[in-house]
Amino acid sequence: MTDSAASRSGLELNVFDEWPDPLRALFDGTALASKIGFTGSLVTADANGHLRTSLLGIGELYAPDSRRLCVALWPQARAARALAENRRAALTFVFDDAFYQLQMAFEPLPVADDDRDASGGLVCFSGSIDTGEAQRVNYARLTSGIMFELAAGKDATLERWTQQVEYLKKAAGRI
Repeated sequence: MTDSAASRSGLELNVFDEWPDPLRALFDGTALASKIGFTGSLVTADANGHLRTSLLGIGELYAPDSRRLCVALWPQARAARALAENRRAALTFVFDDAFYQLQMAFEPLPVADDDRDASGGLVCFSGSIDTGEAQRVNYARLTSGIMFELAAGKDATLERWTQQVEYLKKAAGRI
């Protein structure tokens, strides 16, 4: 869409290659209980070129700095295999009345021998932002994207997420 077409349609498009401050705060690994429900869609391509979506909660995401996002995935997840193979993914989500889409390049996070138990068996990746876009329109307001509510085991899930984010913080510091 051209800039003139965008202005006629009421589209506000913001392009970035660093996390805007509100997103940096969202992915800072703190106050996870207040961020329950947030869902990001990690879109990867498998070996056959098929696009696959993995839904990630706030306890599986951590931004160690203004240009990266670390993700924790189960080793059997299709996204883990796809990231290990081709290292590219898009992350999409709704936040603050806007639709976000980021194109990212990933690399595996190193696991120290003494941290194998701390990882909980997860495989972790660090993604750098190639480009990000935030889209809004003046005639409508996005109120949510994919959202979830934790049911049984909420406290255990929150504790696991806290441990995962702490592990991501430690692993991100090694690269």
